Amino acid sequence: MGFFKKLKDSIASKAESVTNVFKEGLAKTRTALVERVEELITRRKKIDEEFYEELEEILIGADVGVNTVMELIEDLRAEVKKRKIEEASQLQPVLSEKLIGLLGGDQDNSLRIAEDGITVILFVGVNGVGKTTTIGKLAHRFKSEGKSVLLAAGDTFRAGAIEQLEVWGQRVGVDVIRQQAGSDPAAVMYDAVHAAKQRKVDVLLCDTAGRLQNKNNLMEELNKIFRVIQREIPGAPHEVLLVLDANTGQNALSQAKLFGEKSGVTGLVLTKLDSTAKGGIVIAIRNELSLPVKLVGLGEKMGDLQTFDSEQFVHALFAGIIREQEQDE
Repeated sequence: MGFFKKLKDSIASKAESVTNVFKEGLAKTRTALVERVEELITRRKKIDEEFYEELEEILIGADVGVNTVMELIEDLRAEVKKRKIEEASQLQPVLSEKLIGLLGGDQDNSLRIAEDGITVILFVGVNGVGKTTTIGKLAHRFKSEGKSVLLAAGDTFRAGAIEQLEVWGQRVGVDVIRQQAGSDPAAVMYDAVHAAKQRKVDVLLCDTAGRLQNKNNLMEELNKIFRVIQREIPGAPHEVLLVLDANTGQNALSQAKLFGEKSGVTGLVLTKLDSTAKGGIVIAIRNELSLPVKLVGLGEKMGDLQTFDSEQFVHALFAGIIREQEQDE
């Protein structure tokens, strides 16, 4: 059975609504990456040095990342020799297969939930990446699963951050624990954890500052928050999610490296994938960091925050080719 057929069969068992969210959300990346690869394959026919050079350019242009692209091209060269592939058109399923491999195909990207008691999820990341929106959408998801949720407004330094979280709280129907702007984020967390315990909520979602106005080191502030949470709920936080804006491409990768090394990040959230052609950054991040991409933002709607699924991701990119193959059969 061909690779694309296997991929389609695997996707068939998944919710159609989710498949559609991935397809729509990755439309710009599909144009920048896959349609350009298709055009190259149609134009060049033969696999030669110039073919590899052009393919390299396309992949780097979609922000797959230079290191990852070099590895990928080497892998493709080896496969071409091994399978004695001569026609460029035979390379598409091989490329797709390699991409799923790079995306950690069989990795479990689901959020870690406490076996009993409160699940605490901490959100970190620089300002403007869509942290608050992600928290709001995740609160909506948990609530629609029948879980009780509480939000903690720990970003006390950015103007309007507390109010923004409160707007989301009202929209979703979830309470927000807050203090005055400029107050100690760790104190907010202390209040939030106590409120979560008293109310016996299932999930506590905590916002944190992306930047501090005073001389305090941001990482020190995060460590303080960690200590407060861990003291009150052993084993928490269960997830520390670094939120990144996919539009920023390689800059997102740099942020992930910086935060990932110092703040105990357990997983990544990539927002605004629907508004960028640089969706290849997901592949670069997965390949260059040992951190799973847990969630992806694929649009404005509440349901557009999805658990990352490497098969859905690659299927969404190559959907056009899969459709063509079916018509040819």
